[in-house]
Amino acid sequence: MGAEQAWRGMMSIDAIVQFLERHQEWSFWVALVFASAETLAFLSLLVPSTAILVAVGATVSTGALSMFPIWAGAALGAVIGSTVSWWLGERYGARILASWPMNREPQLVERATNAFRRWGLPAVFIGHFFGPLRSVVFLFAGMTGVGFWRFQLVNLPGCLLWAYLVPKSGEIGGDIIGWLWKLFGF
Repeated sequence: MGAEQAWRGMMSIDAIVQFLERHQEWSFWVALVFASAETLAFLSLLVPSTAILVAVGATVSTGALSMFPIWAGAALGAVIGSTVSWWLGERYGARILASWPMNREPQLVERATNAFRRWGLPAVFIGHFFGPLRSVVFLFAGMTGVGFWRFQLVNLPGCLLWAYLVPKSGEIGGDIIGWLWKLFGF
């Protein structure tokens, strides 16, 4: 990513944070949309949702936003995105594997499928916390035949924890920066 693209990304994150500072009542919905995008297969590679949720969490440390609606929206959004991804894998797995970009790396797909079959449900939980894995792990759960309720047994706690930890890390970072700012008298 070039410097100009990075700058545009930062500006859009800043615009979202500024919007939420003026319209706190939208924090649930904004968190829901970005968490859905972050857990939806392949879309998570295109949308800087984690950075946005961390930045929104940092705003919590200023007192401008409340953590609960952000957590609730992000949790529900993560459930929606990961469940849709699971469904896509379960319903269209063969077609997805035959399409770009999956069809370019058959050995990688085979290794991923075997690894998922071997590790199964823990891969779903862990997938919430690792960006590259998050874009396909829920899809592979559906492709490899993990049943809906078994998937949700691990997915729901993963969604709840991820939706709390990501904005909370921003809040903690914001608290540390605020403490340092006061310590050095800025």
